[in-house]
Amino acid sequence: MEIDNSIPVSRTSFTHRQVLIIFSGLMACLLLSALDQTIVATTLPTIVGELGGFDYYSWVVTSYLLSATVATPLYGKVSDLYGRRIVFQVAILIFLIGSLLAGVAQDMLQLVLSRGVQGIGAGGLITMTFAVIGDVVSPRQRGRYIGLLAGVWAFASAVGPLIGGFIADNLSWRWAFLINLPVGLIAFVVTSNVLHLPVVRRRPRFDIMGALFMVIGITCLLLVLVWGGNEYPWSSLVIRGLALAGAAVIGVFIIWETRTTEPILPLHLFRNSIFSVSSALGLLTGCALFISIIFLPLFLQIVIGVSATHSGLLLLPLTAGVVTGSVGSGRVISYTGRYRFWPILGLAFTSIGMYLLSTMQGGTLLTLSSLYMVILGLGLGATMQVTILAAQNAVDYQDLGVATSTVQFFRQMGGAFGVAAFGTIMNTRLKDELISRVPSYALVEVGGEVNQLLSSPATIRALPPAVASGISASVEIAIHSVFVWAVPMVMLAFVISWFLKEIPLCDTVGQVVPIDGFKQEPPLVSSISESTQDKLTKPLS
Repeated sequence: MEIDNSIPVSRTSFTHRQVLIIFSGLMACLLLSALDQTIVATTLPTIVGELGGFDYYSWVVTSYLLSATVATPLYGKVSDLYGRRIVFQVAILIFLIGSLLAGVAQDMLQLVLSRGVQGIGAGGLITMTFAVIGDVVSPRQRGRYIGLLAGVWAFASAVGPLIGGFIADNLSWRWAFLINLPVGLIAFVVTSNVLHLPVVRRRPRFDIMGALFMVIGITCLLLVLVWGGNEYPWSSLVIRGLALAGAAVIGVFIIWETRTTEPILPLHLFRNSIFSVSSALGLLTGCALFISIIFLPLFLQIVIGVSATHSGLLLLPLTAGVVTGSVGSGRVISYTGRYRFWPILGLAFTSIGMYLLSTMQGGTLLTLSSLYMVILGLGLGATMQVTILAAQNAVDYQDLGVATSTVQFFRQMGGAFGVAAFGTIMNTRLKDELISRVPSYALVEVGGEVNQLLSSPATIRALPPAVASGISASVEIAIHSVFVWAVPMVMLAFVISWFLKEIPLCDTVGQVVPIDGFKQEPPLVSSISESTQDKLTKPLS
């Protein structure tokens, strides 16, 4: 990588006041992206009921996650080349355009495509938020700020289903997307006024071919999971062709990344075991998080029979657990400088929580299901932020942006592939159960197309009791299968967490450079005493 020597390249020290000003802009942007990840969870049954096509239930989420996934590493690399601020603002504008298009969509195809545009913007918002924190806060104090950001994300996640449920019950579902417009405009104004960072100017050599290979490969593999067993048989030529094409293109992508000058996904980072383990944990916890957020509202609304608003309220224990786990662990990490313990403990809780979700039935008490969600949320909250913190602390500063975006990339990819794969599990099991549990006359009325029986929860409850109960029982068993298959996945993550190594979190962010809008401050000197350094370098007992 060639660097323009006429521009100073150094890391910057910020006062506490400066950090708080920048932090306010980051919270506004993270609130925007997190809100839209969850606001659709409780409105999806209503959306699919109005526009039709239950087979596309997971696509409304998958298209968002897929585009966010493939865009995430692009933002990291571009921001390393051109600066965080301008990239941040472009991401906000793309997100707002996607929100507007989704709000006026007339059919499922338009909605799915609009959600894809939203995801392209959202990938930048999430990545830039955590990358900027890496620019302005020392690793030792970063745990506290990342924990707070995770708390903001969880707050938005809690408010999202509530707002979505209220909109579904009282307004048009379209407002679930249009509500992003005023929030996004505020976030754009805030970042324009407070986000002042030095730009490390490098001669741009953007990896266009790498980005193209990655998008094509991931899309082919994702289509295998979404279409397999639904649109086409698993043994069909289409599914086999997509699988082979996806694997081949990913192979070409890996070879290309080893030879290009500015790789979009620097493979040398994976020689760092901390980065590799963090990426793997991000993949698996992202999967666990999104399947919980997406499939729990469906269970609550159709199986238990609560309203969309009520299902949003019932998700509060999950997000409250994430808030408590992320903020609490972040503060302790900043105080002690130790982080390895938290993903181990967190994934133990996550495994227990996912197992408990797999035991839920239509007659399960809501207090018990709330307890299960709290346990799951505590585990996820204590784990997710550590993967970013550990990766940032383990790489060189020039790789900070791409390292942050890569961990986020794997988390988003876990969500995208998780929703697609577990959506396939649910749909496959659901079709079999509907055929055996729904009265034959109801199947005749829909010409044997069993998924046409699945509409909005209110419509299902208005069907004859025998039909409604058959649908409810089928959905219960199908979602039970989702959580049963998720248990070994999170247990695998628990095993991997033991391989996460720990290195001390340093107390410096580096040398000072002039920043527009701020005074130049003296360099921040490490305040860790020798005795404390000795304690930090001892192995974790």
